[in-house]
Amino acid sequence: MSHPFDLFLFLFPLVMSIVWTLGGLIRFTFWEVRALNFREPSVDALTIPVTIIVPCFNEERQIAETIERALQISSHEFEVIAVDDGSTDATLGILAALALRHDRLRVISLGSNQGKAAALQAGARAASHEFLLCIDGDAMLDRHAPAWIAAVLRDNPAVGGVTGNPRIGNRRSVLGKIQVGEFSAMIGLIKRTQMLVGQLFTLSGVIAGFRKRAVHEVDYWTRDALTEDMDITWKLQRAGWRTCFEPRALVWILTPETLRGLWRQRLRWAMGGAQVLARNIDVIWNPAPIGLKFLVAEMLLSVCWSYLIVIALLGSLWTFVDTVVASHFAVQLPSWLAWSLPTSAVVLFGCCVLQMTIALFIDRRYDAGMERLAGWLLFYPLIFWLVQVATTVVGFPLAASRSRGRPATWISPDRGMP
Repeated sequence: MSHPFDLFLFLFPLVMSIVWTLGGLIRFTFWEVRALNFREPSVDALTIPVTIIVPCFNEERQIAETIERALQISSHEFEVIAVDDGSTDATLGILAALALRHDRLRVISLGSNQGKAAALQAGARAASHEFLLCIDGDAMLDRHAPAWIAAVLRDNPAVGGVTGNPRIGNRRSVLGKIQVGEFSAMIGLIKRTQMLVGQLFTLSGVIAGFRKRAVHEVDYWTRDALTEDMDITWKLQRAGWRTCFEPRALVWILTPETLRGLWRQRLRWAMGGAQVLARNIDVIWNPAPIGLKFLVAEMLLSVCWSYLIVIALLGSLWTFVDTVVASHFAVQLPSWLAWSLPTSAVVLFGCCVLQMTIALFIDRRYDAGMERLAGWLLFYPLIFWLVQVATTVVGFPLAASRSRGRPATWISPDRGMP
């Protein structure tokens, strides 16, 4: 492994895994462990007014349970605004029936499918309270989640957005079991580490709290953003607002249970990430918080790694074919294309397992019993690393070819292409 490309392909994921693991441990040890009150918010926090916004499109199977759970939260003063984005199924009818039974629920219909960003903006403009909590139409809120997030916003005037802690609700399938570990080992540890550098890459759209004044200041969510949660996060941070991760604010979500659904979800994430990178790459040379520079640099390196790993794998395949089938052709490949996988793969796999083990140790504080799924996490590098590389390689050109200003409509949250 003497060629610089060989070293980069090996060292980048290794170094980032170490960074995320150590960063997550530091954040957990010096901040979260000291928060002795992690099960019940204070009585004072329960009195903070909050508006829950639920944008939805074709969610007839899940929306009633989502709204019912949102109406059962422990906060004393709250309202729920459900925004139907031109659903073509029974979603609007279900919402109207629920509104007749619950005074705290208001329903807004956009009439036509305008996209999640438009639905969120409509809900935010109609909100009665300063603190907003936005969730997906298939998300199940923990009853204390709004209070935890509202307390962060109230106690920290410089904070414009807070993201919660998504937990996987559908754990019967293999993909569901593996994603339990992913949301802890990757997403949870990464957000904790990003808290140390002062900025988050994204306020997860499935549960994100906002200061109404902050989103108004940055002109709300961008309608052509493929991932509106990433976009609003960067708009807030570039406007000087801080963002935070609140691990006690739990929400139960449904994740794709088929490879096709997983591919569509991750391709949308990759395309949205490409948009965010293109629109914010100037932070590298323009004045900006060091945390934002770190996030952009990490993403650029991640994209380069994905493309190079594909080239290296194709080069290794070509070497094999040349050796076994077509040895009479005198083809000389660059040495780095014939990257030696076995030893490097074992080291990276071991580091990934250690990272996931530590993440499960941290997150069992909030999700009791999740360690029983530890064995399934051994499949994570095999499936999700390949999906991540493939969607990055495919998604970036697709995002580049998309015309700016074209509204990003949706099929349903995290289960389809925008």
